[in-house]
Amino acid sequence: MLLNTLIVVATVVFMEVFSIVAHKYIMHGFGWGWHRSHHEARTGWFEKNDLYAVVFAGVAIALIWFGTEGIWPLQWIGAGMTAYGFLYFVAHDGLVHRRWPFQYTPRSGYAKRLYQAHRMHHAVEGREGAVSFGFLYAPPVAKLKRQLQALHGGAPRRPRDAATGHQDAA
Repeated sequence: MLLNTLIVVATVVFMEVFSIVAHKYIMHGFGWGWHRSHHEARTGWFEKNDLYAVVFAGVAIALIWFGTEGIWPLQWIGAGMTAYGFLYFVAHDGLVHRRWPFQYTPRSGYAKRLYQAHRMHHAVEGREGAVSFGFLYAPPVAKLKRQLQALHGGAPRRPRDAATGHQDAA
């Protein structure tokens, strides 16, 4: 039981590292065709970028299925991927991009830092020159501001929420 729990937790941590790399080099690279929709105003409930979640959910489902068919520890890796997907949905889709039916802007602590870091990711147009590619890890905001200023020679624009098109208040 303890080993299975450790596998789930390790998978969640690994998924954040994997997501940072995939976000920076795949989604902002050759996978921009899907991810571009996330950096533009959304016209409906879904965006093309959501296909990434569908792909990863499919992988997690397959791992859980193979694991329950006897290939240990795949079900626990799939469970960790599923847990990460839930955390991503809550933090990224809900907190940052407000794809929930209610809105909350964090005023302090980790949630505020996460919110600000991802909003700074959206402070640039297009796929080049972005910062902060994590979904659950947020570098210090002052560091991100310095990176944006170094990359863009001045203060970045105040980001708009890709989902609503409203100017960011934070």
